[in-house]
Amino acid sequence: MLYTLYEAGYYASTPLRWAARATRDFWSSPLNPAKDSELGRRLFAGSDLFANLTRRYGRPAWNIDSVQIEGESVRVRPTEVWSTPWVKLVHFTRDMADMRKAGRRELEPAVLIVAPLSGHYATLLRGTVEAFLQDHEVFITDWSNARDVPVMEGRFDFHDFVDHVRDMLRQLGPRPHVVAVCQPGPAVLAAAALMAEDGEECRPGTMTIMGSPIDARLSPTVTNKLAEEKPFAWFKSTMIDTVPAPYPGMGRRVYPGFVQLYSFMSMNAEKHQDAHLRYLEDLMKGDGDAAEKHLEFYDEYLSVLDLPEEFYLQTIDYVFQQYLLPKGELVHRGRPIQPGSIRDIGLLTVEGENDDISGIGQTQAAHALCTGLSDDFKEDYVQPHVGHYGVFNGRRFREEIYPRVRAFIRRMEGALEKARDAA
Repeated sequence: MLYTLYEAGYYASTPLRWAARATRDFWSSPLNPAKDSELGRRLFAGSDLFANLTRRYGRPAWNIDSVQIEGESVRVRPTEVWSTPWVKLVHFTRDMADMRKAGRRELEPAVLIVAPLSGHYATLLRGTVEAFLQDHEVFITDWSNARDVPVMEGRFDFHDFVDHVRDMLRQLGPRPHVVAVCQPGPAVLAAAALMAEDGEECRPGTMTIMGSPIDARLSPTVTNKLAEEKPFAWFKSTMIDTVPAPYPGMGRRVYPGFVQLYSFMSMNAEKHQDAHLRYLEDLMKGDGDAAEKHLEFYDEYLSVLDLPEEFYLQTIDYVFQQYLLPKGELVHRGRPIQPGSIRDIGLLTVEGENDDISGIGQTQAAHALCTGLSDDFKEDYVQPHVGHYGVFNGRRFREEIYPRVRAFIRRMEGALEKARDAA
């Protein structure tokens, strides 16, 4: 019902949105002699804001065409190398001729970035990808919007997520590196534990877990408290709805992206209101650069996807209510998850000092679980002055966090090579 009302609201506002666009185009036209008047700027700004707030935000483009390596511009092409109805594994292929110009002639370590399946598209990690492209063959999980997956394709739950991570690591060859950003941390740790226990050749060489609820009992945030205070039945009855026609996934039960977006924005409602007021003022002043930065951010932030019901509810249950992984009670398809079986996979945890989603200590908890790892295989870092988003994106990520991740991967690559030579 909620989804149907949301769709009805969108279509009901269509005439107003068209009128706003027409007004915006009229008052921004170079043929309009009054476009630079105070009235013209106000009408343009107001209509532009309304049109942007009420339009659809689809899957953003990657917009990664090149990356700077050793002062050379290296062309980049996103290529789908493996897929299921639920995900596309995207490889950011760097042009080999450009790589040779940059002095890079050897194959560089493969890194799988596991993007969160928590509302936003994987393109939210655009800055993360660009940083890793300087030194690695980069692959990323581009998760599907559940409303676009037909019901005949079946369900997708927490255990399917774990299996997908294992399958994608196998696509990368022996001892790739994996980076779990936020929500995927528990599933990635579970996948690594299973692969280590089975002695798989393609088990990760390192795991970097960033801002993730490995143990959500520690330093609980507003998000954690909400998940803990509400009974499981409340999430099932309140947060789940049915995809309506004409979407390909009509009839599928999902956690709608617009509900998740409302949750995100309500946590910092005043901040978002101020941002849109500043955008309005920038348009009226004719400050195009500031307005463009606002649009770039919100074009990404307001683009959301639906989550399959079973995955969302199991994540709430396993990670935020029962805490199965840190309590040693997580079972995957009949097999207990035993992080202690990990003995030769480097573990780096990264947290943000001001993270209001995954509090300090929640990610660090992975170290206590991986009892089979020596201290030489473990490293922890807390980045000062950043919140959740700053853990994997932005200036401090590029300048302070990523160099530490790169150094850790290189150090572990050396240790693994010595171990192979000794064997």
